[in-house]
Amino acid sequence: MSFRIEEKIILNFGNLHDFKLWLKSKKAKKIYPKRDILSVYFDNLNNDMYIESEEGIVPRKKIRIRSYPNTNSTYFLEEKTSSVEGRFKTTKKISKNEYKKLLYKGINDKIYGLCLPKVIVNYDREYYLLDNSRITIDQNIKYSYFKKSHNFIKENNMVVEIKENINLNKEIKDFFPFQRNRFSKYCRAISELCIYKNNIL
Repeated sequence: MSFRIEEKIILNFGNLHDFKLWLKSKKAKKIYPKRDILSVYFDNLNNDMYIESEEGIVPRKKIRIRSYPNTNSTYFLEEKTSSVEGRFKTTKKISKNEYKKLLYKGINDKIYGLCLPKVIVNYDREYYLLDNSRITIDQNIKYSYFKKSHNFIKENNMVVEIKENINLNKEIKDFFPFQRNRFSKYCRAISELCIYKNNIL
């Protein structure tokens, strides 16, 4: 199990250009083409994963199925766990039939019980590498209820994620002079959709 540091920076359209210039000045390398990402997030009937994330409770986790609509439609079942030691993610490749089955029947988790699909999050991601840290920029973020998958609302901000293995010697904060923010796409989707629809999941 490999724990990692994961920090997030919230950008708006006004400072994205400055951030990319800063990456260029640090000789950050673009490591993958931009990709369209679609994630379906699961939770139980009490929305415990959402509540625990909002309250900062550890340990906690999120369960999602991620796909890349503009490529080969490969599906990945992912669990992201936050603990006092750090964060880690497990990923399992699943077939399209498994994907459809999980969307229909849900996922039985040993901690959270039966978890059903709640929301869809869709965005474009750019990938960079700087001093052994992976940096991603997520733009055009959109949220939708799972059951109303064609009714997306758009996020006004963009999210930079900085990922580094917790055992690396370099201090990531030495070369990132930007303010950190807590930002969970799943929690943001729940909050924004509830406000937008004047409803509580």
